[in-house]
Amino acid sequence: MGLSSDPQFQKLEQWYKSKAGNLNMRDMFEADKDRFSKFSTTLETDDGDILLDYSKNLVNEEVMRMLLAKSRGVEEARDKMFSGEKINFTEGRAVLHIALRNRSNTPINVDGQDVMPEVNRVLDKMKAFCHKVRSGEWKGFSGKAITDVVNIGIGGSDLGPLMVTEALKPYSKGGPNVWFVSNIDGTHMAKTLAQLNAETTLFIIASKTFTTQETITNAESARDWFLQTANDVSRLLTANHKTPLSITNAPKVQAFGIDTNNMFEFWDWVGGRYSLWSAIGLSIALHIGFENFEQLLAGAHWMDNHFRSTPIEQNVPVLLAVLGVWYINFFQAETHAMLPYDQYMHRFAAYFQQGDMESNGKYITKDGARVNYHTGPIVWGEPGTNGQHAFYQLIHQVIWNINSYDQWGVELGKQLAKAIEPELRDSSEVHTHDSSTNGLINFLKKNSA
Repeated sequence: MGLSSDPQFQKLEQWYKSKAGNLNMRDMFEADKDRFSKFSTTLETDDGDILLDYSKNLVNEEVMRMLLAKSRGVEEARDKMFSGEKINFTEGRAVLHIALRNRSNTPINVDGQDVMPEVNRVLDKMKAFCHKVRSGEWKGFSGKAITDVVNIGIGGSDLGPLMVTEALKPYSKGGPNVWFVSNIDGTHMAKTLAQLNAETTLFIIASKTFTTQETITNAESARDWFLQTANDVSRLLTANHKTPLSITNAPKVQAFGIDTNNMFEFWDWVGGRYSLWSAIGLSIALHIGFENFEQLLAGAHWMDNHFRSTPIEQNVPVLLAVLGVWYINFFQAETHAMLPYDQYMHRFAAYFQQGDMESNGKYITKDGARVNYHTGPIVWGEPGTNGQHAFYQLIHQVIWNINSYDQWGVELGKQLAKAIEPELRDSSEVHTHDSSTNGLINFLKKNSA
């Protein structure tokens, strides 16, 4: 049954048409001082608590009950995925990125075969390789240790590892620098190569099939660059300088000039968008060390277990997903729940003030009156860097004939930051803001003591 034919969805749709216009963020916070506690959940882990605050979304308890109705069979689909059923029905494949991070090592079967022995074999191979590179045992063609790793890939073979290596940069001590080249425009590769030494650079060619045009074109450019220094193709082809990641295409790997002993396999049940947990994550493991990469896998496995076993009313991935459905189907926007993260603590004052400003409204002046115009979906992002944030601002200003260069929002942000910053300096509870902002500040104080 299609979504639009589902009686529960039709009920939600009718509610939206008749009542959604009354959903005003400021009014909902003022009417319910416990809104933060009702629309947030905390996950307790061995390494500390994880807070999901979705109180700054255009929902109330009635909407959430309708969104969490079980008519769509989410729990059944979840169980099929974990059991190895081929829920990727268009390609006839299982969807088992969860096996890549299955640190419990419980059997996961596809076509009656447990995939975990192969998963662990590749992980062991990655571990040995990482230790060799990071220790200096793995040499370049002239006998020097590797100082830089270039990941050549596109899509999931680029974006995931790039994001994680940036996020985990503080854990990279002792590892090589990492670079990512994805654009088939030769400028991307040329600018990267200009900063590198061929004698100390390792390339990872990240491709499932070893046929992706952008990836292979860039890989050929890297090979040509090497030959300018190595001078001898035989030295290049036997050197430990190119490491491919592929499913099974050993002949093409070999034809390119790479020893297939240096090939790291992964499987057709690894979707590109989830592939950072596979051998595609080799650049991550090289950068932060394999032990830290294992911790990354363990964290994902912990969340997999939460997703698999927690009732949907407290299930964080499910909550975020249904909020996405609510916005995409009705508001043509996206969910904006908040997860605090550790990205240099001095940024928390700005983080909190932005949350307060964006959810409760930016004040503008028109004809001398201060007006709160923001009652729609919240747009998150660091000020000045979020393209979507800028797009929403642009629409507001085109439509509402507002001076794009006024400073009301900035000034309000400064006022909020000045109020919040001193409140972060001691351990006393804060009660001076809306319940969500209070809850976030108090959560930070409790968990950073």
